[in-house]
Amino acid sequence: MTTLILLRHGRSSANTAGVLAGRSPGVELDDTGRGQAAALAERLAQVPLAAVVTSPLERCRQTVAPLLAGRELTALVDDDLAEVDYGDWTGREIRALVKEPLWKVVQQHPSAAVFPGGEGLAAMSARSVAAVRAHDAKLTAEHGPGAVWLACSHGDVIKAVLADALGVHLDGFQRIMVDPCSISVVHYTDTRPFVARMNDTGGDVRGLLPPPKKGLRKRPTSPSSDAVVGGSTGVV
Repeated sequence: MTTLILLRHGRSSANTAGVLAGRSPGVELDDTGRGQAAALAERLAQVPLAAVVTSPLERCRQTVAPLLAGRELTALVDDDLAEVDYGDWTGREIRALVKEPLWKVVQQHPSAAVFPGGEGLAAMSARSVAAVRAHDAKLTAEHGPGAVWLACSHGDVIKAVLADALGVHLDGFQRIMVDPCSISVVHYTDTRPFVARMNDTGGDVRGLLPPPKKGLRKRPTSPSSDAVVGGSTGVV
């Protein structure tokens, strides 16, 4: 059972300006975002990562830079984890976009929303979910089912991946909140994913650490794909 840490980039200059940055070049973390990235790196310092995959945009690369410092890892850049291509909406103020007829579709029926001159949210969901599952399968084959890896992306992309993991239709993904520099955790198994946490900005991360080895075993125990009836015992 692999563990995926979904990380949204830290707060950016576009976030504070109320602008839909999309794929605009040169959108970087602001001072708060840089502080969030540094704190996140310290928080995850003891978590072994088999790989770090990131969106190509600057704000995501800047967010994972402190995390990679001191680790023998280089982030793999994947265009399929890039922000939504908002087309003609890119760079516009949110307060102006809320007056557009398409805004209601984005909010209430996102699977039908296609941005003028850009991509649809359904297309974004398909490419991001496929990318995450492909990376997970590859890392499972290379590092085993206990591997922990991290993907840094954007709010709508992460919400789409979480909706898929929850078995929720894309039209429900606007009910999911993903704050800047929050982590969400998904365990992938042979039969289905398990969502362990969402929009976590400061919780205990001991549950992401591998269990201590207690002597040698003749055969490794494979994690179960079954849910725990009555609920798990949690992290002690």
